[in-house]
Amino acid sequence: MIKFIIKIIVFLIFCPGLRSQVAQDCAQAIPICRNTPVNGGTQGYGLDDFNGQDSTGCLEQSISGGIESNSAWYRFRTGASGELGFNIGHDPGEDWDFALYRASDCGQLGEPIRCNFFDNREGVRYMGVGEDPSGQGDSLLYEPWLEVGPGEDYYLMINNYSNLNSGFSIQFTGSIWVSNPLDALDCSIIDNLLGAPVAACGNENVVLDATLSGAVGYQWYRDVGTGFQQLPGMDTPTLSAMESGIYRVVVDRGGSSLLSDVQVGFSASPQTQPVQDMALCHQPDMEFDLSTLDAQALGFQDPKDFVVSYHLSQRDAESGTHPLNKIFSPQVGRQDLFVRIASLANPQCYDASVGFVIDVLQPPVIGFPLEVVRCGSTGPVEIGEENPDPGYEYLWDTGERTPSLSVSGDGEHTLTVIQTTSMGDTCTTNRTIRVTTSQVPVITKLDIEDMRANNRVTVHPAGSGRYEFSMDDGPFQASNVFSGVPPGIHSVVLRDFHGCGELREEIVVVGFAPSFSPNGDVLNETWQIGGLSTLDGPIVTIYDRYGKLIKQMDQNDVGWDGSFNGSPMPSTDYWFKLSYRDSQGNRTYAKYLQSHFSLRR
Repeated sequence: MIKFIIKIIVFLIFCPGLRSQVAQDCAQAIPICRNTPVNGGTQGYGLDDFNGQDSTGCLEQSISGGIESNSAWYRFRTGASGELGFNIGHDPGEDWDFALYRASDCGQLGEPIRCNFFDNREGVRYMGVGEDPSGQGDSLLYEPWLEVGPGEDYYLMINNYSNLNSGFSIQFTGSIWVSNPLDALDCSIIDNLLGAPVAACGNENVVLDATLSGAVGYQWYRDVGTGFQQLPGMDTPTLSAMESGIYRVVVDRGGSSLLSDVQVGFSASPQTQPVQDMALCHQPDMEFDLSTLDAQALGFQDPKDFVVSYHLSQRDAESGTHPLNKIFSPQVGRQDLFVRIASLANPQCYDASVGFVIDVLQPPVIGFPLEVVRCGSTGPVEIGEENPDPGYEYLWDTGERTPSLSVSGDGEHTLTVIQTTSMGDTCTTNRTIRVTTSQVPVITKLDIEDMRANNRVTVHPAGSGRYEFSMDDGPFQASNVFSGVPPGIHSVVLRDFHGCGELREEIVVVGFAPSFSPNGDVLNETWQIGGLSTLDGPIVTIYDRYGKLIKQMDQNDVGWDGSFNGSPMPSTDYWFKLSYRDSQGNRTYAKYLQSHFSLRR
């Protein structure tokens, strides 16, 4: 993993200039059993705890030439069973790493059971084991939860990869603190008279107790970054610590003395400002960035000192569990969200008293058709919403504010439907309606392929309308092609798809050659129409281009040989008509068969 050296001036954001309890070496690891206050940073690493190794777990050699560059060691022992994690809170501009060992001896650490060496290019505020409390759900700086049992010893090495840093705090998490809030960690490992480092909030009363049997006197000191200064008049076994610092007590035991130090760190308790309820218009795959609400919740509080998270329940906000990812995908309907603002240094200094509502609205539902067809010249048509919702507003691109619009010609018209919430927010839906004109169907011609027992018939309607086709009262179809049609008289129905009428026609299916060549080669010597025997009294009349009658034939005729009164006719196109007696005995002409053919010599 590539690490980036951060060459910036980092200010001590929590306790400027404050020296604190940081152990550079594993052998002097600080025993802890609860959260620690922010220390004043790490400087160097003392002895090489890894004896020149190139790596330990995921940790690799740093800029110091060894695994450690600026390290601190802590140790703790579990007092119960359950899920355990921790957060290491630090300045988001700094790059920290950690390794956790399950061991009771610095000389036999083995490989770490949790380890993280990722650089902090994303500028996050926490790293650790478990769950990022800020809602950074996919943070690369977090490792899986630990499942622990009582009496397990652990060593935690925290290392700053760069040389300048402003310290860190350790914050324990996990369900073990819910089931065993008082003994999740074993405090018996702490032999310091004043106990473990103390992380406190605001004006919390922190009492340091140095009571010792046989003591004859007490002297108290405090170091706030300029060295230990005696606290005048403080000579009792207990002391109320009111500000951050390193506290020292010297106990006079009548001939001998005992000295004990402890770090006390106070963090400001936040006050969450009201967050305005909001209404959103639902969109497919919509996302909302909750971090845009941080400024409302923080007010004038410095965002560098606090972490804002959002939760689906008041209980989660109080406990700091299950923070929502800042890129939130809201669902349709009302959702109550709860804000938690916690100190970056100490998450026990928090406020979870404010909630707000995100109401995700379904945009107006439109049920009217988006394509309206006028039938011929029937006059204007009504487009838009026939059953308007009284809670919606309607606005056409023409300026009209009516649910529907009367339209006389073809074209497109856009309607905007507006829904206004009780909070004054609006959701809109836009739809464009197309108006077209459709004519009553008309057949222009028929194509009949392959004069056989079964033929392929193509019906060609006029115009570009949308039609459905049926033959001999069979089912309607979108295709204008019928296959397997026998010769004879058939009924064809064309129906406008939009209901603008239908056409029923009687057609004759017969076949003829497009040309013939009476040149004496016995091939294609005559022109005739096939399938006439299926008709009653069929008569075929042939004309030249000027309308002169050339030939008349019936079903018994062998065909036309290309002559007139015994003289050959010239090579050119000729026209024909076919008539027959219909079912009422009337002679009628076959429609769509007034066609032509060619004589070639």
